[in-house]
Amino acid sequence: MTKKVLLVGESWTKTTIHVKGFDSFVTSEYETGEEFIRGAFEQSEDYEYEHMPAHIAMEEFPYDLEGLKKYDLIILSDIGANSLLLPNRVFSKSEKTANRCNLIKEYVLDGGALLMIGGYMTFSGINAAGKWQDTAVQDVLPVKILSTDDRIETPEGIYPKVVKDHEIFEGVEKEWPHVLGYNKTILKEDGKLLATVNEDPFIAVGSYGKGKSAVFTSDSAPHWAPPEFVNWKSYNKLFVNIADYLTK
Repeated sequence: MTKKVLLVGESWTKTTIHVKGFDSFVTSEYETGEEFIRGAFEQSEDYEYEHMPAHIAMEEFPYDLEGLKKYDLIILSDIGANSLLLPNRVFSKSEKTANRCNLIKEYVLDGGALLMIGGYMTFSGINAAGKWQDTAVQDVLPVKILSTDDRIETPEGIYPKVVKDHEIFEGVEKEWPHVLGYNKTILKEDGKLLATVNEDPFIAVGSYGKGKSAVFTSDSAPHWAPPEFVNWKSYNKLFVNIADYLTK
């Protein structure tokens, strides 16, 4: 039976001001970084992949448990908690609505699978703006999220290190490519540490209620995941293995 995966986030817009002497003009671009992880799931016959960009998730991420339970795995990647906490009906109209971060916790406890991937807006993120540390999602992650800017930038490159044998690494090459940064977290007592960078968690998993969760504390796309990582022979295998374990 095909499993449904929902990737939430990995999208952004850029506004550039071009100044040419006296004159200037503005251009805007919309970009996504989900093509690499999408490729991993599209190569597997076991998964049906769906991408919900950050600006769409603000209004359309499910507002009830039944909506979340349509998916076997939810992946949060480079999207801040405010995008789920502050839909238009709350921020602009001051109306009450479901707390969708609370719903993610309930989803996991009820048997759902959750993966948080690192970036400037997941975990606590840049200037702690990711804000996941202040939500119920923290309760169903195997790591403690910091309350400060948690980015560890490693422009010199740093290599992940597997510290525990696990089915997630079956078929994955032993030599890993470098990454250029990650979100610093602290392993919780109920978490299982599988791989590290700088002795900090890189991949960790945990079980909560009837469900499971995992963290991958670097990015699945540039800039933290450079071409050497996203084009790595084992990239697809690694993320499909993580999904297999979480949804088993």
